[in-house]
Amino acid sequence: MKKSKILYVEDEIFLAKIVKDTLETKEFEVIMVSDGKEVLSHFERFNPDICILDVMLPNQDGFSLALAIRKINPNLPILFVTAKTQTEDVLKGFEVGGNDYIRKPFSLEELIARINNLLQITSRKANPFSGTIQIGKYELNPEKYELKLGEQVRKLSAREIELFKIFAENQNVIVQRKEILLRVWNDDSFFNSRNLDVYVTRMRDYLKDDEKIEIVAIKGVGYHFLVGK
Repeated sequence: MKKSKILYVEDEIFLAKIVKDTLETKEFEVIMVSDGKEVLSHFERFNPDICILDVMLPNQDGFSLALAIRKINPNLPILFVTAKTQTEDVLKGFEVGGNDYIRKPFSLEELIARINNLLQITSRKANPFSGTIQIGKYELNPEKYELKLGEQVRKLSAREIELFKIFAENQNVIVQRKEILLRVWNDDSFFNSRNLDVYVTRMRDYLKDDEKIEIVAIKGVGYHFLVGK
């Protein structure tokens, strides 16, 4: 089985060594870089499946690296690791193309879970859903425009189906508002943004019979579609 390749960028060498060794025991192939100015050359040679970027780095910070990586590969998952706790830093991480973030200090179990989740999402996007999609207790059938719970069947509109597909692709990961608007409406105008809020309220109602499903609004970022097990 092919190993997933991780480009791990961290200037705290002791921490980086522990993380790298742990990830390698979990069957990941890892290249570790500690200097921001060396990242892009390693990126082009290694062709990783995911990047883990510390924000504060010598010579080039993680935010500017993410922008550069996005120009090379718009779809590559990027996970920020940061000691910063201010909301504006988290928002900036999403603005420059980050898919998720984890704050220091973090548990290795949580880091691995976030890595696996981002890789699964990327795989689903590369191999679009066919047939029914399981969302908690519900079954979504995009071809029939139906949402089922047991014997209950709800007919959905085309936009509702598209929204459900986006959230299904991003279960337990934050999805950016702009990404949703451009995919569903091809326009991220204020008017469509308000429309999105209305649709999400409706979706919450559709999913209310599964107490383990929650759509959480992240102010200034987007939505976190939480599906418990």
